[in-house]
Amino acid sequence: MNYFVAGTDTDVGKTFVTALLTRSLRKAGFDTVAMKPISCGEPGDSLELRAAADNELFPEEVTPVSYATPLAPIEAARLEHRLFEPSQVLPTFEKIRRSRRSLLVEGIGGWLVPLTESYSSADLAKAMNLPVLLVVRNHLGAINHTLLTLESIKSHGLICGGIVLNNHPDDISDAAASGNRRILPELTQIPILFEISPGQSELALAAA
Repeated sequence: MNYFVAGTDTDVGKTFVTALLTRSLRKAGFDTVAMKPISCGEPGDSLELRAAADNELFPEEVTPVSYATPLAPIEAARLEHRLFEPSQVLPTFEKIRRSRRSLLVEGIGGWLVPLTESYSSADLAKAMNLPVLLVVRNHLGAINHTLLTLESIKSHGLICGGIVLNNHPDDISDAAASGNRRILPELTQIPILFEISPGQSELALAAA
């Protein structure tokens, strides 16, 4: 199973979902590892992904490009007087992709977050040419955010292989959550592969 794990926004739970899926796939016998090619701020997300794969990758393989400031990558790079180049990430990705049956790549921020003036996270996903797994925070507004993101995924020539609904502990609108669950597959014709509960530690892969 190989996916670019994207989100409809920042803070939708991409790292939690990616680490959870990594652990579950490895338990099922896959050689799954996970990358977060670019990070901004504290390295907690990268450390979580590395730990989910039993630390089989070096830190610089999990995250080839890191910026100290928790801002959009284009801003963080400017503060450090560094210019992002796809060549800083893609060779590492290609090396790992060739050596593994299963690789998950977590994007940074939302789908279209800019890495430079002319290159976005979506462009990086296109260069990697993986199907997209879209993480959606299951609250009011998710339908609009999901439809917009799926439209852009399609315009970049990529396929969304499934949706993950992430139930965040801060979201309490059961009506909105149950509506999203019903309406998103109807409107998008894309399956909800998983629905994640707060604190969940394992996924039922057979259901997907």
